[in-house]
This record gives sequence, C-alpha cells and structure tokens, in this order.
Amino acid sequence: MTDETTSTTTRSWTFLSNHAHVLVCLAQDPEQRIRDIASRVGITERATSNIVRDLETNGYLTKRREGRSNRYTLDIKRPLRHPIEKHRNIGDLLGLIR
Repeated sequence: MTDETTSTTTRSWTFLSNHAHVLVCLAQDPEQRIRDIASRVGITERATSNIVRDLETNGYLTKRREGRSNRYTLDIKRPLRHPIEKHRNIGDLLGLIR
C-alpha cells in the first residue's frame, strides 16, 4: 500500500479551495502581504490578488490602505457560497480551522 500524500503519481488536492486558504491567512494576519499569502497558499501572487479581489467584490472582505500596506477586514457573518454549505458563514469555517 502506498502513501498517497507522498506519491508523485497522485494529483495533490485539498478539502478547501484557494479562496478559503486566502481567507484563513487573512484571518490569522489581516496585514499580511499578497506575496506572503501566495507563498503560504502555494499559488502565484497574481492568483492571490485575483482571489482577494473576488472576496472584496463579493463582500467577504474590505481592504483599507494604511500607509504603504493594506489591512483586510473579514465579514465573518457572510454565508458560504455553495448551496450545500450556505447555511454556514465565514466565521463558522474559520472556527473549525483555528
């Protein structure tokens, strides 16, 4: 029996999307730089910027400029998007992960 987490022939996947991973990073440190988030999640800075833009456009976070950096505030009461989980909100998700 092989360990699928170390197999090079097995495609890597996770239970959470990159959007969720970015949210978790911002919940842990609301002043994190895009570069640092991208590194932690394992995606490009461009993909991270696009995700932050998606989340901001859809009301899941707000971005405020503070000097040379950004500070992000999450709306933890926003419901999750998929019909299966829409009865839960961002705060519920973050509570499970913390």
